[in-house]
Amino acid sequence: MIQTLKHQYLAIIWSVIVLILCDIPISGTSNIPLFEGFDKMVHTGFFFVLTVFLFYGKIKQQLSYTYRITTILKIFLITVTLGGGIELLQLTVFTYRSAEWWDFFSDMVGVGMGIFSYIFLHRFRFNEKLV
Repeated sequence: MIQTLKHQYLAIIWSVIVLILCDIPISGTSNIPLFEGFDKMVHTGFFFVLTVFLFYGKIKQQLSYTYRITTILKIFLITVTLGGGIELLQLTVFTYRSAEWWDFFSDMVGVGMGIFSYIFLHRFRFNEKLV
């Protein structure tokens, strides 16, 4: 367990940063977004980077780029849990923030982008054919 966490330090740090940024109160600027949908883009970016860090840690732990469906499922479950947990915290604890299904959807779009990138780059690197 400690060995796994040692390689996931970037993902752990990033998760804490995302948790803090998603739950701190925004003073005065919440009514004036930079553009429509900016919040959703930020959620997508947060979770794309988190997914990349989780894959990076797993690659460092294995010392290889092996392709395993269980790794993808574990990373998906971790990110779904974190994204859902943040929205539940916003709904119940941090009531000054709004919990939205679209935020969770944006989180999952970022995760999907990260997983797709990993699969695509893995197949490109090892010249595997799509089945």
